[in-house]
Amino acid sequence: MSACDQCLRRGLTLELLAGHLETERARIDELLACPDEALVDMVAVERAGELRRTLARFDADAQRARVGAAGIDVVCRCSADYPRRLLGLSAPPATLYLAGPPGRLASLAAEPAVAVVGARRASSYGIETARSLGSELAGAGVTVVSGMALGIDGAAHAGALEAAGRGPVPPGGGGAMTSGGGGPVPPGGDQAGCVTVAVLAGGADRPYPASHRRLYMRIRRAGLVVSELPPGVRPRRWMFPARNRIIAALSAITVVVQARARSGALVTARHAAQLGCQVGAVPGQVSSPLSAGPHALIGGGAELIIGAQDVLDLLYGPGERSVVDGRRARLAPADAALLDALDEGQEGHAAFVRAGLGPVQGLEAIAALELAGFVRRSAGGRLTVTGPRPR
Repeated sequence: MSACDQCLRRGLTLELLAGHLETERARIDELLACPDEALVDMVAVERAGELRRTLARFDADAQRARVGAAGIDVVCRCSADYPRRLLGLSAPPATLYLAGPPGRLASLAAEPAVAVVGARRASSYGIETARSLGSELAGAGVTVVSGMALGIDGAAHAGALEAAGRGPVPPGGGGAMTSGGGGPVPPGGDQAGCVTVAVLAGGADRPYPASHRRLYMRIRRAGLVVSELPPGVRPRRWMFPARNRIIAALSAITVVVQARARSGALVTARHAAQLGCQVGAVPGQVSSPLSAGPHALIGGGAELIIGAQDVLDLLYGPGERSVVDGRRARLAPADAALLDALDEGQEGHAAFVRAGLGPVQGLEAIAALELAGFVRRSAGGRLTVTGPRPR
């Protein structure tokens, strides 16, 4: 993959103007549609001359060397490898910087992808819902796109990675999915498909937030990390709404799981609607501020999503592709019955009776289901079933 000189220059222009654009983030969509020289004149009035001279000396080969030294690939909108879906944006990113096998970009054209986005400070319900959606969609062969933020984004990526057999990515308190520190990356880097795509606000070589470093490494190995900014660029606030348009454009459907009334996830949904893509939302508790965004979307005509099967039906048509969990089919009858009881809201003695288990056997079965990842226990001790539900 490669990028032309002019598109590479655009990346440097945005990098040089990063601080100036911070004060103009309310009209970032309009500004990103401006040519380089006009953009410099509009947001960097006092430094316009200096910046123009810097851009006039732009060395494309040096920029390519910089990108390569960071272990990043780059593709521009002049290339046949560039995702055609992005061209529907009013301001398509001139370049995409890629961390991960670049061939995975082609899989986004072969199969529709789904964006799962939402609140950073999500509830345990939101985290589990996003994780389940990510796992079930990836298990059905659908690429999951998100922004690797705390909360809903990270949970969706983690679920997709689990479904792909990359090993569990433990959920953290308050929505943080992992602690930093990197660690060994599991095998599978040569996989042709793309399990999940993380679109970052800053450079594709900079895990953000830092607490998601391990998640970033897993995504980079099993999926793809994407940014429109050159490597080394640190995130600024304007970059988040800017990257949201890319998340929406890469995806056939955008699903919002928990979002406050002014959440950035709603920006992603707005871009999706403007592009003519479908928008879905997961309902929540009516009294929760985290339900305000999804409920407003549903009230405005968005699809109501209660599980991954709803998304698959929208993508492929009702019943054309189904959520399948082969692990659940291999459970012993009593364990499967216990899981069904828990799935229906029964707990303790009632669930054990439903499964034909005594108290000791029931507790042992629950412990085994927890270890296998079929159920999770919340901070209050309540059990939540994970993975695909029978329909």
